[in-house]
Amino acid sequence: MKLWDKGISIDKKIENFTVGNDRELDMHIAKYDITASKAHAKMLGKVEILTSEEVKDIVKELEKLQKQLEQGSFVIEEDFEDVHSKIEYELTKSLGDTGKKIHTARSRNDQVLVAMQLYFKENLQEIYGKTESLIDVLLGLAEEHQEKVLPGYTHLQVAMPSSFGLWFSAYAELLIDDLYLLDAGLKIVDQNPLGSAAGYGSSFPIDREFTTKELGFSTMKYNVVAAQMSRGKSERTVTSNIASLANTLSRFAMDICLYMSQNFHFITFPDELTTGSSIMPHKKNPDVFELIRGKCNKLQAIANEMILITNNLPSGYHRDFQLIKENSIYAVENIKEILDVFTHSIALIRVKEVDLTDEKYKYLFTVDSINDLVMQGKSFREAYKEIGGQVQEGTYTPAASKKHSHTGSKDNLALDEITRKKNSAKDF
Repeated sequence: MKLWDKGISIDKKIENFTVGNDRELDMHIAKYDITASKAHAKMLGKVEILTSEEVKDIVKELEKLQKQLEQGSFVIEEDFEDVHSKIEYELTKSLGDTGKKIHTARSRNDQVLVAMQLYFKENLQEIYGKTESLIDVLLGLAEEHQEKVLPGYTHLQVAMPSSFGLWFSAYAELLIDDLYLLDAGLKIVDQNPLGSAAGYGSSFPIDREFTTKELGFSTMKYNVVAAQMSRGKSERTVTSNIASLANTLSRFAMDICLYMSQNFHFITFPDELTTGSSIMPHKKNPDVFELIRGKCNKLQAIANEMILITNNLPSGYHRDFQLIKENSIYAVENIKEILDVFTHSIALIRVKEVDLTDEKYKYLFTVDSINDLVMQGKSFREAYKEIGGQVQEGTYTPAASKKHSHTGSKDNLALDEITRKKNSAKDF
């Protein structure tokens, strides 16, 4: 069944090409299409296009389909182009002519739009919550390991003293920036497009304020052309927000892979979180974090692909939009899994004691030594030349690690302030 079927036979090869994998993808948005269809039916009743009895019957059948979905028995068979045609078929099969009325005053365009907006809205909130959970774990690790010195690097060269507390809380605070973006994405998708039909509205006296409230949207996309044009913009926004989060996680995963290597040997994980080699029995490979890194980089590529598919499309609907559904759903579902795995794994990290007497860390405290001389009255440039000369001559003797007292430094992590920032980031 196709909602646009006019009784013309379609070339099978063309049909397969144009349908693509919508049936599989639409299982992700089926519950939202059912929810939107219930709201639409109630609205049609409110404006007296449907009778109260017809509304009652349609809602009852939609709730049956919702239950099938929850039980895992709802299937979109090959006879159907997508979830929208499947739902209308089931309504018609059960209710006859009444079921045929569900498509009154709407198009498949705004059906897809509203289902995707609801999908994005719910899942961005879930991603937000999972990111908060990861931040909480990192802040806990930062507090636990704030006294443990970690060599800091620039250009991958030993630079200045850092700490494990500073490392963990750095990524926690970076993830708060990603919370801001997720919240901004939520504002964009939290606008009801239902009622825009094919992009130019309807001559039926529909009540868009009713469906906006019924579906729990904060507002509607008022202009019907703007509503149609939000398809593509919403997907670009969501995948871009996810890409930013993926970038943070990818960089963190890279640090972990680096710090697990024998050359650094700063951290390790329980054996059950690592893999071995088929020929090297000593190996403990950080496969999970390598895959996180690779998957996150793929998610960043998807955001760029979204721009390329949609950036030069004129107003109105175009079939190109079918291609962005798959990638946006892929991005949403994968970032949720990545966050779950990352949070589970990082909570089990084992931090090692770093031997600061190792020769390679000899110059870790040169900046502290310069600062000591400055505090004793020398100018910074004089102190820099003096310590630099000692380094060149091989006479430099590292001083004991100095306390860094300013806000956000290794000895003053400002964890309470970062926590307050996280708690105030949410605006929904």
